[in-house]
Amino acid sequence: MAPIMAPRLDCSREIPRLTYTLTLMTGLAAIAAAARMGGTEMAPVVLLLVALIGFLALGMIRAPLWGWAAAVGVFTWLATSGCSGLLAWIAWVPFLALAALSIPSVRRNLVVAPVFARIRKILPKVSDTESQALEAGTVGFDAELFSGTPDWDKLQSIPPIELTPEEQAFLDGPTEELCRLISDWQIRHNLHEIPENIWDFVKAHGFLGMLISKEHGGLGFSPQAQSLILGKIASRSPDVVTIVMVPNSLGPGELIEKYGTDEQKHYYLPRLAKGEEVPCFSLTGPTSGSDAATMRDIGHVTRGTYQGKDTLGVRLSWDKRYITLGPNATLVGLAFRLFDQDNLLGKGEDVGITLALIPASHPGVNIGRRHLPSGAAFPNGPNWGNDVFIPMDWVIGGETMAGHGWRMLMECLSAGRAISLPSSATAGAKMMLRVTSAYGRIRKQFGLPVSRMEGVEEPLVRIVEAAYVNEAARAMTAAMVSRGERPSVISALMKYQTTEKMRRAVNDAMDIHGGRGICDGPANYLQSAYQMVPVGITVEGANILTRTLITFAQGALRSHPYLYREVQAAQDTDRKRGLDAFEDAFNNHIAFSLSNATGGFVHNLTGGAFVAAPAGALRMSHWYRQLGRASRSFAFVADLTVALLGGGLKTKQKITGRMADALSELYMLAAILKRYDDDGRPAGDEYIVDLAAQNALYRFQEAIGGTIDNFPVRLARPLMRVVVFPLGRRFKPASDVQGHLVARHALQPGDARDRLTRHIFVSKDVNDPTGILEVTLEKVIAAEPIEKRLEKAIRDGVVRRYHGIDWFAEAEAKGVITAAEADQLREVEQLVARVIAVDHFDPEELKPHYVKLGHNARGAESLAAE
Repeated sequence: MAPIMAPRLDCSREIPRLTYTLTLMTGLAAIAAAARMGGTEMAPVVLLLVALIGFLALGMIRAPLWGWAAAVGVFTWLATSGCSGLLAWIAWVPFLALAALSIPSVRRNLVVAPVFARIRKILPKVSDTESQALEAGTVGFDAELFSGTPDWDKLQSIPPIELTPEEQAFLDGPTEELCRLISDWQIRHNLHEIPENIWDFVKAHGFLGMLISKEHGGLGFSPQAQSLILGKIASRSPDVVTIVMVPNSLGPGELIEKYGTDEQKHYYLPRLAKGEEVPCFSLTGPTSGSDAATMRDIGHVTRGTYQGKDTLGVRLSWDKRYITLGPNATLVGLAFRLFDQDNLLGKGEDVGITLALIPASHPGVNIGRRHLPSGAAFPNGPNWGNDVFIPMDWVIGGETMAGHGWRMLMECLSAGRAISLPSSATAGAKMMLRVTSAYGRIRKQFGLPVSRMEGVEEPLVRIVEAAYVNEAARAMTAAMVSRGERPSVISALMKYQTTEKMRRAVNDAMDIHGGRGICDGPANYLQSAYQMVPVGITVEGANILTRTLITFAQGALRSHPYLYREVQAAQDTDRKRGLDAFEDAFNNHIAFSLSNATGGFVHNLTGGAFVAAPAGALRMSHWYRQLGRASRSFAFVADLTVALLGGGLKTKQKITGRMADALSELYMLAAILKRYDDDGRPAGDEYIVDLAAQNALYRFQEAIGGTIDNFPVRLARPLMRVVVFPLGRRFKPASDVQGHLVARHALQPGDARDRLTRHIFVSKDVNDPTGILEVTLEKVIAAEPIEKRLEKAIRDGVVRRYHGIDWFAEAEAKGVITAAEADQLREVEQLVARVIAVDHFDPEELKPHYVKLGHNARGAESLAAE
């Protein structure tokens, strides 16, 4: 394990810290001395109060140890002045201990070295796969949240949504055209396959090579552009976006671009970019899903014959399943564990996880029959091989990268997981908002649009919140990846948070649509999303795993400012070098912990009144202060959790899951505040921000509270409660009034609704199941004044509305409406009838017509064994 270098002294922070310490000590000592010399009965109370304030302030500013010693000495002198006896002498023990520990050599010998030795003895070895996962990617704004003192300048430095003219033209041109080509019903029901014209279109326009550089024939688009393009396609078809997403996510293209040999880049990348090769990547097997370290797929380095020549290569045996694009792939990416018994590569016998590229037509490669995930139409299936020889040139990166496969996968996954599924989940939430807000306004019950009923308004507002929050976090995360970051912790929380919010949004949309949503057919625009939700929840790390084992369990090590440095130092094979690095990290860690304990207590006691907000935040200053306050609480609980649970943290998955939820809410809130600024602070959007921020802080409070209430070390619970909840749990969910303000602002056609659903496909074609919604919505609103006059006439008994009566003609004849208005209402009625109609079929149409093929399929015994 590579040693961690101690950071340089940051004078810009240390000099002010020393100045603050001296100034604070002088002022508080003067106040205390004045009170003591005054001789009043209140002097002891004032002295204790000043001591408390002084110690809290010293902790918050992370005062050096000598500052604490001096402060304790001053207050001990003031407290014992005029006293004598043994107790007076004992009172000086804390000062003497702190003064001694202020001497670096004493502190090192008495505290640091024994702690270092103890940790080296009990600390479980970080495995190679764990180490590679921790070191993969970069740390983003998550580190600011773990620090307890977020730097708002870093948040504001993340760029807003920025596309080049070429990227914008592609989004508005080929992407829009692709969406118009798609027939969701045709794909997922009639064909149960992506039709050839769609495959041809995405290949011809370079959709499969968005992340491949222009140098190698790809589009070279930014992650932000990829995210928006994927999202737009996802809003039209979850199946089609899958065939575009996979080559642009964890697939051979990115792996070759980043790690491949020059020959691999020059040969494969142009072919992948043009769609001449369709790739898949085979990682998951029957026994190795989330736990890839248990992979049973193996290869042995050996010599064999390839194209008639004696060649150094690998003899492989593998069995993979759930491989997206696998049935259509011409190029199979494969992860396996490589062994080299004769040490031909010079890397020992167990080389490690390795990645290779194998043409699907290569002898011994078996592409199996298709899986059927949630009724989806995108190709997905198993592949396997037994005793298949491949040349070493087919290992991605050649001999040099053999054994580095896990790091390669983690690096690529940290970026891909931050872009692919969050983009489609965000688009899904926005599409649910677009169609449900229209349907809720068009559909009437009890004489009024259902969207104006309080019971329906509640889930509608949840959809608004999900769409706003997901888009805020998606845009911010994609911007970070676009500027070169690979935020591994953020990518994990983004995947599970956005897909869970989409799941809730889809369920809410289904509830509002009622029977209209559950009756499938060409007119049903909800079913594909509803069927595909479990896929998004499950792939690229099931949400249960991502939440409980990755986001916080790994994030605590990855994003904590000192913890991983301490672990690395303790495991350094050079003891002296390790002790030096550990001492620096340990000393800072102690100050960090005291700062968050004292800072958390003060900020929670004062409601965040003294937390700094960014200049110009104006109306949002309150939410920035609450975010800073919550970050202090999170950092304190996170630090104590890791310190007390240590290596047992992985088994306390309910605790780590709640802490992951807490971290996620803080990150999402930061994204919400940033989006509001990036959007130019539009009038009315503050209602959405207020509601989303209030709910985020409430959910944060419940997650942290759940951690404290169930913390395995019972003695720590009172301390946590005092620091985090000195005045109880004060955050409440957003009120009904806030929800009504959001509904009134966001659900009417106009700028707010368009902004909330930006970058998705919106049709105005009356023959399209979503297009007719948009057209009907406009006409319903335009006809509303006329309809009100007619409704009054019906209530008054002037006009009768029953089947068999032309009530429009009757209203016209009685002067309630004009002839033109009658025609307008007839058109609206016909459109509304089409909107609320559900499909029906001849029974013969619904019977399956399967054709049994037997192509390249394993027998029943093999499938049963799997």
